[in-house]
Amino acid sequence: MNVALDAAQLVSQIQAWGQELAFSQIGVSGVDLSAAEPGLMAWLSAECHGEMGYMAAHGLKRARPAELVPGTLSVITARMDYLPRATPEGWQAIELDRLDSPHEAVVSMYARGRDYHKVLRNRLQTLSDRIAAHIGPFGYRVFTDSAPVLEVELASRSGIGWRGKHTLALHREAGSMFFLGEVFVDLALPPT
Repeated sequence: MNVALDAAQLVSQIQAWGQELAFSQIGVSGVDLSAAEPGLMAWLSAECHGEMGYMAAHGLKRARPAELVPGTLSVITARMDYLPRATPEGWQAIELDRLDSPHEAVVSMYARGRDYHKVLRNRLQTLSDRIAAHIGPFGYRVFTDSAPVLEVELASRSGIGWRGKHTLALHREAGSMFFLGEVFVDLALPPT
């Protein structure tokens, strides 16, 4: 069998499993993020990370997935929208009106549900388990804001969206109202 065809079929299967797990989108990218290194270094040099020392602690490992997790050949990126599908038209005006109610606390929409770190991590782990059940044991590591990962860069390279002027990932339908999570894998998968 053709290994490239098998890898492409595996990506299609991973995307189908992603839909079953309620991910909004699954993409795959390679690990060469060298083009992002100058911007990362300039950002750190300008101290844009403020008092978040952990942002500088790992330096270029953020842009080098195979150094962060040795053996990584591809990165699976998952998008999970947090704006409920049943959200009514005009929801933005409703949210803005809430700001005029000083007796009412307003919590960011992304923080109103369960802790997304746990939800996303569990779903990514389940996805990884399904891959292992399909192909056998493989090396992987799941990330949800838990390590120095350039997730917006990886999302852009996997076709999930593009980096907006506000530095967040943007998607045509979801805007920037979604979470990202990654699975670093030791599988050579074709980028999406």
